[in-house]
Amino acid sequence: MEDGISLESMRAAAQDDVRALRSEITTLTDAQIGLILTKARSHYAWTDKPVSDDLLHKIFDIMKMGPTSMNTCPSRIIFVRSQAGKERLAKSLKPANVPKVMNAQVTAIIAYDVNFWEELPKLFPHEDRRPHFKDKPAHSEDTAYRNSTLQGAYFMIAARALGLDIGAISGFDNAVVDEEFFAGTSVKSNFLCNLGYADEAALFQRLPRFDFDDVCEIV
Repeated sequence: MEDGISLESMRAAAQDDVRALRSEITTLTDAQIGLILTKARSHYAWTDKPVSDDLLHKIFDIMKMGPTSMNTCPSRIIFVRSQAGKERLAKSLKPANVPKVMNAQVTAIIAYDVNFWEELPKLFPHEDRRPHFKDKPAHSEDTAYRNSTLQGAYFMIAARALGLDIGAISGFDNAVVDEEFFAGTSVKSNFLCNLGYADEAALFQRLPRFDFDDVCEIV
């Protein structure tokens, strides 16, 4: 724990950092928003252009700054690049997804640690929140799954922001992935995400989306 003066100093510095950021940039351009969401597409076929380890590190360094409840940060990631790793992962896939993974430069297994709360003294140092989760497996599971899903979304946006294409996959058997990659641990798979530089020839038309009034209300 930091003393009161140090905590107050760190809090003031954090506030100044946010004010400085807002004075520098207030919004992304339409083109920038298009790159990460509104004009971006999920991809299914890939070129052979490599994805460097440096890019994987950069994706993580962006993703990790996204908010999670109590700063729990439960996501764990395995980047599958090798042929042997892909063959292990292929055991879990629905047939239509096998070529998507085998031809991608990298497939990220977005997973979560149900014992994330053991790391809270590091991640939430100013108060011991471990009692919120200790001996509460259902609450820990819900918290880990929910927040790792958030982190997975940050991961995909970060990858797009760095110029990569992505293709998320839920058509696989989580139990097989967990046995192959996380046996004997407290980590469980959430979803898969292919990374690389897409072959746009496999794209089809964009599917419809809801309008605001279809699914939203202001009360």
